[in-house]
Amino acid sequence: MPPAPRAFLARHPWAAFLWRWGVSLASLALGLATLFVFRRGLPHVAWIAGYVLLAWLVFAALALLRAALLERGRHLVLHAGEYALQTLSHNLFLFVLPSYYASATLTSVNAVFLAGLAAGAIVTAVDPWYARAVRPHPVVRAFLLALANFAALSVALPLIGVRPFWAMEGAALLAMLALAPAFAGGSWRRAALQAGVLAVCAALLAWYGRAAIPPAPLFVARAVAARAVVDLDPVDPIDGSVPAEAVREWGQLAAYTAVYAPGGLREEIAHAWSRDGVPIARIRLSPVRGGRAEGFRTFSVTRNLGPKVDGHYRVDVVTASGQLVGRLSFTVTP
Repeated sequence: MPPAPRAFLARHPWAAFLWRWGVSLASLALGLATLFVFRRGLPHVAWIAGYVLLAWLVFAALALLRAALLERGRHLVLHAGEYALQTLSHNLFLFVLPSYYASATLTSVNAVFLAGLAAGAIVTAVDPWYARAVRPHPVVRAFLLALANFAALSVALPLIGVRPFWAMEGAALLAMLALAPAFAGGSWRRAALQAGVLAVCAALLAWYGRAAIPPAPLFVARAVAARAVVDLDPVDPIDGSVPAEAVREWGQLAAYTAVYAPGGLREEIAHAWSRDGVPIARIRLSPVRGGRAEGFRTFSVTRNLGPKVDGHYRVDVVTASGQLVGRLSFTVTP
C-alpha cells in the first residue's frame, strides 16, 4: 500500500474499515437484495450456462497455469484470476438462490442445502473471509466451485425439459467432471479417471441424499386444505385448524396444491398424508405439466381418517423420486 493511504487510514479508523470491508459489504447487500426484491421467477438458462462455462474456463486456466505464473512472478495475474473465479462463483450462487428459496421447505431437511448455498454466497461475497477460508485451500476452492456448478446446473437443466431428478444426477456428474484440470499434474488420463471416480461418488451421494436437495425449479405456488375440491377450487378451506366434529360430518379431507414448473417440463408427483407423524395415505396425482404461471393445479382426498380424527396433519408434495416440493400443514382440534 502506498505511504499516503497508509497514513490516511491510520488517522481515520472508519476509512480503514471501509477499505477492508466496503466492497464485501456492498456485494453482500446486493446479494440479499436479490433474495428479497427479485420475484421468485427463474433465471434465464443462457445466463446460468454462460457463467458455469466461464467459471470452468477460469478454474481450468488457474489449475494448469498456476505453477508457471508463480515461477515467473506473475502474482498479479494469478490474483486477478482467483478474484474472477470468486466473483463468478458468487454470481452463480446469487442466480440460483431465489429458485432454491422458493423450492425449499424450511421445516424440512432440504433447508440445510439452502443454508449451504447461502453460506457459499456469503463467503464468496466477503473478501477477507474468502481469502482466509477458501483461497489458500485448493480442495475447499474446488468444492465451492463444484457446489455452485451443481446448484446452477440442477436449475438450468429442467429449464430445457430435463426432469429434476435426472437434472440433479446429471449436474452432480458434470460438476465433478469439471474438476479434471485440478488433477492434471500427472497425465490427463489419470486426471480423467480421478474426476470420473469423483463424479460417480457425487451421483451416488445425490441419489441417497436426494431428500435433502430441493427440486428447484419446482415449487408449490399455492397449498390449501379444505372439505373438498370442486372444479379445481377448494370448498370450505381450512384456515390453520378445524374442529373434529366438522371433519366427522365431512367424512373426508382434501388437499389442493398448485405446483409451478417451467414450460415443457412434465413431472410425476404425489401427496403423502400423515397425522401426528404417522403416514395415513400416499396418493399419486396427475403429472405436473409446466408453463402455467399460477402453477399446475391438482388435489387429493383422503377418507382414511379413523375414529380419532383430531391431530396435526401434514401433506407433503413429493416427486416420484422422493424429493420434497412443498408441505401443507393444518390441525384438527378435539
